[in-house]
Amino acid sequence: MTIDGTVREELERTAAFRTELRRFLRRTGAVTADADLTPQRYDLLLMIAAAPGGQSTVTDLCDTLQLRQTAVTELVRRSEEAGLVVRAQSSADGRVSLLAISPEGERRLLQAFEALRDDRAAFAKAFDLLGRRFRAATTR
Repeated sequence: MTIDGTVREELERTAAFRTELRRFLRRTGAVTADADLTPQRYDLLLMIAAAPGGQSTVTDLCDTLQLRQTAVTELVRRSEEAGLVVRAQSSADGRVSLLAISPEGERRLLQAFEALRDDRAAFAKAFDLLGRRFRAATTR
């Protein structure tokens, strides 16, 4: 495969998308540090908060975080030790632990979440623009 005009355009669009994504992730890292969170803990708290009823399981978090169970289990354990997450036994299935955010976890999550509001809007705008460029290229 050689880099012709069409491939070059697609490479440019892909590079622009990756640049915006990396910019957003870098900013997320800085903001989460200000909230005394790691980006991974921020993601964990975000996924739990967004789950139905504000509770999740390790199994569900493996899917939403796209991580292996061992990684999620360790992340949950450390977050629990840090006072960010609480664990309760499911009333429907005693083998299942339900995870929820502690008041301290909620405070830190919301601190970072609010600080990233403009960044999310800028990323969404860039993502939309890039999406339109991708769609335009595929309809030629």
